[in-house]
Amino acid sequence: MAPATSSTTTPPSSTTTTTVPPTTTTTVAPDPLQGLALESLATGLDRPTFVTGLEDGRLLVLEAIGRVRVVDPADGLLPEPFLNIRNKVGSSSIEQGLLGLALHPNYQTNGRFFVYYTDRAGDSVLAEYGVGDDPNRAEETAGRILLEIEQPDERHNAGMLQFGPEGYLYIATGDGGAGGARVNGQNPNTLLSGILRIDIDQGDPYAVPADNPFADGVDGAPEVWAFGLRNPWRFSIDGAERLLYIGDVGQESREEIDVVPLEPVGYNFGWPSVEGTECFFKRDCILSDYVVPVIDYGHDEGLSVTGGVVYRGSAIPELTGHYFYADWVRKWIRSFRYESGAAGQRQDWTGDLNPGQINSFGLDATGEILIATWDGSVARIVPVR
Repeated sequence: MAPATSSTTTPPSSTTTTTVPPTTTTTVAPDPLQGLALESLATGLDRPTFVTGLEDGRLLVLEAIGRVRVVDPADGLLPEPFLNIRNKVGSSSIEQGLLGLALHPNYQTNGRFFVYYTDRAGDSVLAEYGVGDDPNRAEETAGRILLEIEQPDERHNAGMLQFGPEGYLYIATGDGGAGGARVNGQNPNTLLSGILRIDIDQGDPYAVPADNPFADGVDGAPEVWAFGLRNPWRFSIDGAERLLYIGDVGQESREEIDVVPLEPVGYNFGWPSVEGTECFFKRDCILSDYVVPVIDYGHDEGLSVTGGVVYRGSAIPELTGHYFYADWVRKWIRSFRYESGAAGQRQDWTGDLNPGQINSFGLDATGEILIATWDGSVARIVPVR
């Protein structure tokens, strides 16, 4: 009889040690900045007055005649307009037309946007529209007028719209043009010659923020946030620093850039008592009574300032926080950094960019700077390294 056998197999114990090498993240600095260049994005537009970016990379471009066009990153300028309100817009004068657009802060979910234009009678209109199922088409028949401002002349209509970080809509208006319109500058009871601020998410058709300087309507129009501007064609709000930059087009001798904090409110920029840093209507004016420009240049240097934007993109970190602006007549483009209440680090980029007549600046979704020019083009400012 074979003996009973018992077999127990014990697997060898094994210990495996894996050593993971330490990881280090190395940030490679970009090559030194050699200059700037323009990347063409679209041509063939009809007097583009403004450009802005959408989160998906598309651009919206305003044409003065009353159309909003789409520039698709893959397909370029689309043939069908995003919005066509030519039947409502009056654009017979160079300063009239479809002038401003602002996307609601929650545009990605609610599709609401706002436009500012001169109507067939020459008056200024703020209207709201929305986007339907097609992201490239607005619902034109569903638009509604929020505000109408009677204009005494065809000039100085301003037109810039932008939402501030608190969610309120800021609106630029000019002094109304020639003749006696200049007296509007020091009259806060009119909606002309200033920056308005309204709450489009409350009230019908809007509400007035409680901290507007004349919210009670006693000493000025409730909508007025600041006054004393001649024609603030383009302003921009830098949310990172909570600063408002304004390019105010001058009359006889001076062009100016103003920079003010969003708080407090009730700024008086001085027109027509002052033009830039010089007395104008009142030869014995006291300059310190008004906001003093950070940039002020004479008509030997330029004739029509185009207010710009602050750079907050990633492609040109050397210029983070720098404000770009232009002169429409002399066709130059410059920048500065606002530091300690003054314009520092001033640079002229005209030789690099040769931009032509810049109608307006804008920003794409990543914070890169866009320009729209009189010749019907839209371009992006890019670095040269």
